[in-house]
Amino acid sequence: MSKILIRGGRVVTMNEKQEILERADILVDGGTIASVAAAGDENEETANVEVDTVIDAEGKVVMPGFVQTHIHLCQTLFRGQADDLELMDWLRLRIWPLEGGHDEESIYWSAMLGITELIKGGTTAIIDMETVHHTESAFQAINTSGIRATSGKVMMDHGGEVPPTLMESTEDSLKESEELLRKWHMLDGGRIRYAFAPRFVVSCTDDLLVRVVAMAKDYGVLVHTHASENRGEIELVMAEKGMRNVEFLRELGLLGPNLVLAHCIWLDEDEMEMLRDSETKVVHCPSSNLKLASGFAKIPEMMDMGVFVSLGADGAPCNNNLDAFMEMRLAALIHKPRLGPTAMPATKVLEMATKGGAEAMGMKDEIGSIEPGKRADIIILDIDHAHAAPTENVNLISRIVYEAKAADVETTIVDGRILMHERKLTSIDEEEVIREANKALERVLRRAGVSPSSKK
Repeated sequence: MSKILIRGGRVVTMNEKQEILERADILVDGGTIASVAAAGDENEETANVEVDTVIDAEGKVVMPGFVQTHIHLCQTLFRGQADDLELMDWLRLRIWPLEGGHDEESIYWSAMLGITELIKGGTTAIIDMETVHHTESAFQAINTSGIRATSGKVMMDHGGEVPPTLMESTEDSLKESEELLRKWHMLDGGRIRYAFAPRFVVSCTDDLLVRVVAMAKDYGVLVHTHASENRGEIELVMAEKGMRNVEFLRELGLLGPNLVLAHCIWLDEDEMEMLRDSETKVVHCPSSNLKLASGFAKIPEMMDMGVFVSLGADGAPCNNNLDAFMEMRLAALIHKPRLGPTAMPATKVLEMATKGGAEAMGMKDEIGSIEPGKRADIIILDIDHAHAAPTENVNLISRIVYEAKAADVETTIVDGRILMHERKLTSIDEEEVIREANKALERVLRRAGVSPSSKK
């Protein structure tokens, strides 16, 4: 693999000391950060080294790539097809029928469309949840694009209103998940990983969930699911299981450091303590929670208790964007009216979007900061623009969280591979992706029997 020298940038390291290096060189050797040191001819580590690529970052911000820990690449194709609905109607009337209408190619182009947006917005790593069928195609898109991803086939073997196109048997769900895991987990040196992805308690049998616990432990992989996103969902769980969502997950043995739990809005104090004590990872998805009118998760309270929290955009149909900058800004803002202006400071939010995501992925020693020995997942921003000015005598972290935009990302590097430079993608043909996504959507809408949003 090649050597890259990123020269003279203002480096937001996100290391333990929270250092910001005003002018530094970063040497990338293969997929690893070899050195981070003061820029200039006196830098012996970079002055005479032979490199394949030099990136001039003078006047730019260099930082670790964003890690989004709850994404649905299979849903990117349905952006704008399920607006202005609450969660259960959103699922039953639009998303489940649309997911059931997918084919191998439509999943591929949906994933590629999502990944294109993510790379252009500085997201270098994701935890992704696919749909029931054709997950192989999503892994192929992940592999081709170069993004870092932990993904898994969604599991659905229960539920009265689940369409036949998504309902599967317990045995088939487990068998296919295990086959995908054996083929894709730890591919390309661990850039691609597998996670078991039972959709949520409402659509999974107890038997499936219990067996997922055992299989995830045997293989040493994550479990990625939803919980307590909506009051209607909790009422269903209470009626069926006789207890609240997180309590039920604890009873089945699911809570633990390898569980990534999206949303967690409607929790009581006991449930938050269960999450803390079990070291379960929580994903805050503020845009999605607002758009579906699901509510406001008690994220500051959970973090003060010691719960691990990271950020995710969720799927494009319940957000319409996969933009880490938007999620950071909202995560910082929406809790302030309730708890005061200091409730979610910018530094804490940036940690959630980088180191917090690395923790959730089980990769805190590999990604999430710019330090020698870590994987080279790096982005370069140009925020020398009117929307982020004044540029001097202003806190840089605040500028990134409150002012910067996805379009400010100039370069995205994953595992030492340049996926975008000067806003030009290197592994993806964006025009082809958009063209094929449009074709695929028309095909899926027809197969699913769902009217396009333009004709509603």
